[in-house]
Amino acid sequence: MNKKIELLAPGGDVEAIKAAVIAGANAVYCGLVNFNARNRASNLSFDDLPGILRLAHAHDCEVFLTLNVVILEQEMASLIKILNKLVNTTIDGIIVQDLGVFNVVKKHFPTLNIHASTQLTTHNEGQIKFLAKIGATRVNLSRELNIDEIKSLTSVAHQHDLLTEVFVHGALCVAFSGQCYSSSVSVGNSGNRGSCSQACRDEYEVTETGNVYPLNLKDNSAYFDLPALVDAQVDSLKVEGRIKNSHYVYTVVDTWRKQIDTFEKSGQLQNDDSNLHRVFNRGFTNSFLKGDLTKDMFIDSPRDYSLKHAIKESKVVSLKDIEQVKKEHYQQKNSLGDELAEKIKDLSIAKQSISLFFTGKLNEPLTLTLIIGDNDKTHSLKTESTLSSAQQLPINQPALERSFKNFAFNHFDINDFNCTGLGENLIIPFKEITTLKNQATLLLTNSAKIVPHVNVPELVKHKKRFDKLSLSILIADVKDMYLCDLTQADVYFKLPESLKKGCNKHIDILLNNPRLIPWFPAVLIGKDYDESVRILEYVRPKRIVSNNTGIAYKAFEMGIEWIAGPFLNTTNSYALLTLQEELNCAGAFISNEINRVQIKKIARPNNFKLLYSIYHPILMMTSRQCFFQRTVGCEKTSIEDGCMLKCEKSTTITNTNGVSFAVDKQKGGYPSIYNNEQFLNVDIVNDLGDLFDEFFIDLTDIGSGSKAEPDKAQLITQFENILNGDENAQQNLDQMVALSTRNQYRKGL
Repeated sequence: MNKKIELLAPGGDVEAIKAAVIAGANAVYCGLVNFNARNRASNLSFDDLPGILRLAHAHDCEVFLTLNVVILEQEMASLIKILNKLVNTTIDGIIVQDLGVFNVVKKHFPTLNIHASTQLTTHNEGQIKFLAKIGATRVNLSRELNIDEIKSLTSVAHQHDLLTEVFVHGALCVAFSGQCYSSSVSVGNSGNRGSCSQACRDEYEVTETGNVYPLNLKDNSAYFDLPALVDAQVDSLKVEGRIKNSHYVYTVVDTWRKQIDTFEKSGQLQNDDSNLHRVFNRGFTNSFLKGDLTKDMFIDSPRDYSLKHAIKESKVVSLKDIEQVKKEHYQQKNSLGDELAEKIKDLSIAKQSISLFFTGKLNEPLTLTLIIGDNDKTHSLKTESTLSSAQQLPINQPALERSFKNFAFNHFDINDFNCTGLGENLIIPFKEITTLKNQATLLLTNSAKIVPHVNVPELVKHKKRFDKLSLSILIADVKDMYLCDLTQADVYFKLPESLKKGCNKHIDILLNNPRLIPWFPAVLIGKDYDESVRILEYVRPKRIVSNNTGIAYKAFEMGIEWIAGPFLNTTNSYALLTLQEELNCAGAFISNEINRVQIKKIARPNNFKLLYSIYHPILMMTSRQCFFQRTVGCEKTSIEDGCMLKCEKSTTITNTNGVSFAVDKQKGGYPSIYNNEQFLNVDIVNDLGDLFDEFFIDLTDIGSGSKAEPDKAQLITQFENILNGDENAQQNLDQMVALSTRNQYRKGL
């Protein structure tokens, strides 16, 4: 094994970071209090960061900062303040979800390395190219991928100078990351904002298969798959766990460190993974990596399984023996905790102290003697010019203290600021003092060039091209083609997530009905991405809507006009600029997760369309796993290739509050869960009609909640009446759509 592989560890707080560093992590990822996708972790203040960087770098460990949530327009100023600070630290990279952050960093903070978060749902070749184009330096691949898919995408990434990360240990989401809205819809806490309430871990009413936690996956562990990951040339192995404690982090990282070291030296694996079972876990699975998606991936409890595992492994049955196993289990856990406490007891992130001594006499240079720590390092700096007699405003201690305010960006504690060796009534050009300060700062920052503060210009709100609002509709079945004859609205045709290889069915539909505008889904993996590209190349439509950045990139390459779909989670103007400036995007749907005030602040780029969905089934989550194995049951032991194309089961699950959710599987689609209510928001037409060009309604037959299917022709008529100012149309729609909500529009993020 020639290539060194990175072990990347979580750091939810300072103690966890110390644990990761001392356990042998090559890198650690951590978040500040704001803008990170684990707001339940303790997280860090900015004042903690210099000490963490110094500690980690002293142990040859890099530090990556998580800024991996969608950003609201009004938050951009605060984010830019953070970026202005970060560029003058030794941070090794930032982890990003929001497409707008790519725009700001690439233009104004190019020294920062951007890592694409797993929240960007990266799973195909086109998405790798998309991320390379907008400025990513590494990508965290979707954790649903199998090893062959990981190997293929890593090869593409390396061709485009991107590194790849893969989650190898810790909690698994049952939904595709970045495509889960269950928490946002049900309790108003968005996973895209780090506030996931983990509906997949919730208890539900007992299902037909006898399960009360039908969505709860075991934890991920690829501990024995290291050779395959090395063969795939993955650059970084990532441990999940920023809400886990230091004991967990130390144990997992230490165990993985030993496994990697053993394999690097001998090509062999350690067979003992017992320590991984001694800290919090829900049982382990590597089924995503193996591509073998069975019901054994699930476990009917989200709680800690470690003690149950110890009892199971011991094979004891008597109460006395079980109590002994418990005692030994906790003794072993405590022993690991004691080992950690001993190792980190002397680690400190306290700021280093510095002392500044200014000396100088008439006709001599002004000298700054800089002492770092307790006489650890001493540096002497001198001005080029000499001190002269002052007629007025001589330099003195108060004047020098003002000049050195915020010296070294507050990364150090000034222990002593001493001017007793400076003569009286002396002066020197102010620029010489500034030069002296900059030289001292360079010393303290290891000769890194100081990046001046950047003022990002405020974006201009451009007017839309046409005053008249238009309606667009989405259909997914040729049986709904008759709707085209009833309206002048644009008609989008939803393509499935899975396509039969070499089948021309959808090519023929689009060629025979040129009015249809192709609508590409958010998730397209492997052959399904390849087939979607083939559709694009055969049909060569004038315009498409894409919820998948890989297809968006292909459209950009082919010169096809494309609109960014609602599942790209667009929440700010800078994201619109990324799409327009980097990939010639013609317009975008604004996220349905944000409210009226948050939407109103968005600045439209010049010659760019803004769209918004006012009626649709509310997707809560989409999964590569099967939701039916633990709800209504399935005769298949694992998901087969034909399942995606053929299965069209549906059922419901009901939470302990009595609310039911539609579990739906369309032919050619991934298993999905929908809210019991439809999204219906016609308020926005009056509130923000001047901001949008197009309002959209989704007429696909999924997730209807009440199972009542409104007359689609009548729906179109009523929505057109809304846009034409008919005061009775809203009442008619409320009667037609029995179960509806617009809570997200009211609450926002």
